[in-house]
Amino acid sequence: MARKKKIKKRRSQEKKEIVSLLPADKGGQKNRLPVIFLAFFLILAAAFLVWHFFSPREGVMRRSDLNVLLITLDTTREDRLGCYGYEKGRTPNLDSLAARGVRFENAYAQVPLTTPSHCSILTGTLPLYHQVRNNGAYSLPDQLTTLAEIFGDKGFDTAAFVGSFTVDSRFGLDQGFAVYDDTFAEGQAFKALNSERKAEKVYESFARWLEKRNNQPFFCWVHFFDPHLPYDPPPPYDTDFADNPYDGEIAYMDRYVGKTIEALRSRNVLGQTLLVLAGDHGEAFGEKTETGHGVFLYDGTMRVPLIFYREGHLPSGLVVSPRVRLIDIAPTILDMLAIPAPKEMQGTSLVPYIEGKKKKDLTNYIETYFPLENYGWSPLVGVVDGDWKYIRAPREELYHLKADPGETKNRIDSDIQTAAEKRRRLDEIIAHSTSEISSTRRTLTAEEQERLRSLGYVAPTGETPKGPLPDPKDMLPELELSQQAEAYEMEGKYAEAARIYEEMLARRPENQTAYVNLALMKARLNQFGEAVSVLERGIALFPESVMLLSRLAHTHMVMGRLKKALDTWQAVLTLEPYYFDGLLGSGWILDLMGNKKEARSFYEKALRVEPENKFLRKNYAMNLATSGKIREATEVYERLKSDYPEDYEVWQDLGIAYGYAGDLSRSIENLERAIELHPTPVGYLNLAVAFRKVGHIEKAVECLGLYLANPEGETAEKIARAQQELAYLKKVLEK
Repeated sequence: MARKKKIKKRRSQEKKEIVSLLPADKGGQKNRLPVIFLAFFLILAAAFLVWHFFSPREGVMRRSDLNVLLITLDTTREDRLGCYGYEKGRTPNLDSLAARGVRFENAYAQVPLTTPSHCSILTGTLPLYHQVRNNGAYSLPDQLTTLAEIFGDKGFDTAAFVGSFTVDSRFGLDQGFAVYDDTFAEGQAFKALNSERKAEKVYESFARWLEKRNNQPFFCWVHFFDPHLPYDPPPPYDTDFADNPYDGEIAYMDRYVGKTIEALRSRNVLGQTLLVLAGDHGEAFGEKTETGHGVFLYDGTMRVPLIFYREGHLPSGLVVSPRVRLIDIAPTILDMLAIPAPKEMQGTSLVPYIEGKKKKDLTNYIETYFPLENYGWSPLVGVVDGDWKYIRAPREELYHLKADPGETKNRIDSDIQTAAEKRRRLDEIIAHSTSEISSTRRTLTAEEQERLRSLGYVAPTGETPKGPLPDPKDMLPELELSQQAEAYEMEGKYAEAARIYEEMLARRPENQTAYVNLALMKARLNQFGEAVSVLERGIALFPESVMLLSRLAHTHMVMGRLKKALDTWQAVLTLEPYYFDGLLGSGWILDLMGNKKEARSFYEKALRVEPENKFLRKNYAMNLATSGKIREATEVYERLKSDYPEDYEVWQDLGIAYGYAGDLSRSIENLERAIELHPTPVGYLNLAVAFRKVGHIEKAVECLGLYLANPEGETAEKIARAQQELAYLKKVLEK
């Protein structure tokens, strides 16, 4: 209506200006005929303007051969981007895409946690349906159909490049992807202790893949994790944003969004690619006590950026104001490619909103089970409907978002009729959206718990409390203590963090997570004996806690107590027979003790759980080789060599294995490549042996000389034998 008034006012002003320029007749009266024609002309012009502004926009052109690039921006608040009005933001690449594409002004996540939110994005379904309710402890059920599976069935290349352990392939998000790059640090025993990789590394992996691919259409997912606790932007963003490192992380991430787009442009595929950029959830900065995300359902953690861009084929600079949801991304992408969406998808295509045919807010279901599973508090579920947000909790909440965007005034008691209406609406959604699909609930390994903690999460307890549960709003003192302890830990103040965890246990001895966290702080202070005592206190209360037992087993391993560690791992495996850390830990310890056959049985079970684990595969291959199973060992090493062509240890060990097998040409070939990659005394010595066996005495002498020039790490006995061999071979050459 305001726009119509402006048009009317402008039309009136234009009419006055034009009329005043007309000549007057001799009688002082202006010529009325031109005025009539001009008035008619102005009416037509006004009608055109009204039609232009208020009629449906031109339809979105569907194309089934478009590439699709989905970029998810982890932990990104929409109000911290320049294109969403943030003046301090430095996000030129995101701003440019929004200015030339379609920006959704009011987009909501369904859950403020990375794993379940990405499950909703990739399947177009609510957490009620896909049943993934938390980070780390769930795996997306195979019965769900992901975007990658749909596009793979259509003949598209499918690839994903992710930046965080929270979307590791073990959580089921790899379904349908031919390439799923979740490599954070190769070769670590229990996968990578560093739980994320920077945007630069994610981009580099994507760019290498893009460079090698053919002209087949693709569906690709790139996940940038950087704006996540702890906020630690690299230079120069650390100094440029010293007062607000979160903004620095976003600015750094934006740089690699730009590089990703430039990579598409340089490969001449940007014009054939649909780009979708979305936050998975936001972040709280203490507005209502919470820092981080996961505990509450307030807008700071629920509203996200959402941008669609297709060069020259979507309205430029369009801002869509109605409320939309992350579950709408999948059906929208499929609609734009003229692919029918599976019936199970609960989102709706946003194409009619882009075309201006629909303008009604979409109702959004929201939930968090993080309070229940991580703290033992009540879960929260709710609905955003019309101008209202309703949150079901032991003490219900109702907010009028338009009048109270900060959610400061709970109107549950004053707007009784509205509250009743929203309760009914929430019940309807739950009744119609809940599936009978059963998600795999996982028990986290100790290393997984530690990685989640390094991201600012309290590790799930693994046990659901019984009886009435406290409202998270009533547990703010404990939340503040936990957040303070985590902050101390991120700053390296382990003694201060330990003091707080002790206080938390004094208040609530049944807090399993606090025992683990306190033990970790003691270990980081090199107080391993005290760490063991803390864990034994917890196990006395919870004798079947896999979380506590696994942390105790790890602590024993670090202390070199192999027998105690093995016994503890066996207790873990009695409770969880396919607990990965228990299988790998047991196999590793038995291998070190010389029990090769039993160790191998644990390795083989562990490979069923995590077949891509490089450390496990290398240990298994070495076990086979040292057990005389050379053919089986070389097969494992050959697959490792294909997967990790720059790993000198794989080439070296394979060369040694071929030497034992008597295949000296392959032995020499692999050992020479290993030395090219990284010269080692072991490599030179084994190459010398192989050369001598095939009669290349000069080369054997050369390799022995290089071995003896730097025999670091070798035993005195080995060095002495090499010296004797070198002297002998030199005499052979002199004859």
